[in-house]
Amino acid sequence: MSDIVQMITEMKGKQVDMEINRGRKKIEKYVGVIETVYPSVFTVNINSPENKGKQSYSFNDVLCGDVKIREFDKI
Repeated sequence: MSDIVQMITEMKGKQVDMEINRGRKKIEKYVGVIETVYPSVFTVNINSPENKGKQSYSFNDVLCGDVKIREFDKI
């Protein structure tokens, strides 16, 4: 878990590509910027045309694989 927190903290302020598994074969993909990192959650400002605004996710979502995140430059 500490590896995930460190990885996301290093991505703070950078543009990231996200893939969110919402269940029942519903997967959302968008590009955003990690704004803030708290002890148990992090917030993402979404830049996609179809989805705008902020979303928050827990580090546990990343650990379980419901949220996949990677730097936009490394795709």
